[in-house]
Amino acid sequence: MTDEPEYGDGTGPAQPAPAEPGSEPRGIDLARRALEEARAAARASGKAVGQGRASPRKGGVRALRRRSGWSGARPDERDPQRLSNLAGALAKSRGWSGKVAEGMVFGRWASVVGEDVAAHANPVSLTDGVLSIQAESTAWATQLRMLQSQILAKINAAVGQGVVTSLKISGPAAPSWRKGERHIRGRGPRDTYG
Repeated sequence: MTDEPEYGDGTGPAQPAPAEPGSEPRGIDLARRALEEARAAARASGKAVGQGRASPRKGGVRALRRRSGWSGARPDERDPQRLSNLAGALAKSRGWSGKVAEGMVFGRWASVVGEDVAAHANPVSLTDGVLSIQAESTAWATQLRMLQSQILAKINAAVGQGVVTSLKISGPAAPSWRKGERHIRGRGPRDTYG
């Protein structure tokens, strides 16, 4: 043995002491001895030793990877997921898909029908598959009625088939002559001014 301390005195790296015959094993020798003892104990109890992991009966390597937690190069369910995918899966599992799709019609209106149409018309309500749309003018209401099939196709492509089955397009509401809480049914004001 050398006179240098085993852990070094700062002048150089410490060198491990060589294993001497008859001394206690250290490091890798200790690990090898523990492994051999474990193998001998397994052989004594009748277990197969040194064969590695047994092949799965069904599914081959893919099933083994799924069970053991191996990660591969391809994406799988353990990889980080987009929040929209997770929210969609949650809504589907809880039966909320229809309500979420209806909400998407209103929430993503501008991206679904386009900025130009969205600037001049707004969705009002969605009842039993009928989407009511309020246009800002009668001219825009007429234009939207002519584009009704294309708008419906865009909505179905964005939120799914069957959420919106038809459109009810209306222009701006006419001014009301009704004033106050009480009124009388009838034809309303006429040209009776003279």
